[in-house]
Amino acid sequence: MDLEQICCRTIALVKEVGQFVYEENHKLTQDKVRFKGKNDLVTYVDTTSEKRLVTGLHKICPEAGFITEEGTTSRTAAAYQWVIDPLDGTTNYVHGVPFYAISVALMQDKEVIVGVVHEINQDECFYAWQNSKAYCNEREIQVSQVGKLEESLLATGFPYVDLSRMEPYIALLTELLQTSQGIRRLGSAAADLAYVACGRFDGFYEYNLKPWDVAAGALIVERAGGEVCDFKGGSDYIWGQEIIAANSQVRQELLAKVRSFF
Repeated sequence: MDLEQICCRTIALVKEVGQFVYEENHKLTQDKVRFKGKNDLVTYVDTTSEKRLVTGLHKICPEAGFITEEGTTSRTAAAYQWVIDPLDGTTNYVHGVPFYAISVALMQDKEVIVGVVHEINQDECFYAWQNSKAYCNEREIQVSQVGKLEESLLATGFPYVDLSRMEPYIALLTELLQTSQGIRRLGSAAADLAYVACGRFDGFYEYNLKPWDVAAGALIVERAGGEVCDFKGGSDYIWGQEIIAANSQVRQELLAKVRSFF
């Protein structure tokens, strides 16, 4: 399997679908927005984007099944799975906030082997494949070299569905606001991870995330020289619904802070 070629074809498809997502944003009205659950929005753009991605990705790797946010396909497979978020940042999208992305990963068994995150409004496509370097628009990227948490700009996401861990989350947020250079909440975990990979953010943490939120971005961070773990310091960050990503020095400090509250 030529992973570089698969990645290149995936990039072309994601950019094509991203153009559709961008153009439809100007046509979206509130009557076309539905709720999957409390504060969990979905539009026809999410589902149409996903269907287009599924069709195109099936052509790129016919033997692969799919894990998708909107459940528009039931294709499954044993060895290979495409993991798709057709519009990460739907709430931003609905409200006209220009920060949202498409995230696509290819997994072999439990390992991510291709990752593509396209941040649509900046027209920035971040990508990597197994054993490659990490790139943004054909330019090699690396995580930041900041060595201390106190010098770091962090990113996170606020809980909006699972509020059961709100108390320790707010306590952690309060602590990190006092021990870092600041925290940003932009509204797309996939793009947050891509920003860690290229050094704009020095670290990222969040809980209650799904595989399609993090699979592609986590690979890109790792191939950019960063480290990714769950809140216990383990490797269950794709399925375990919690993630920390940073360079090696900041990750150690950030993990220690997270573990003291969770």
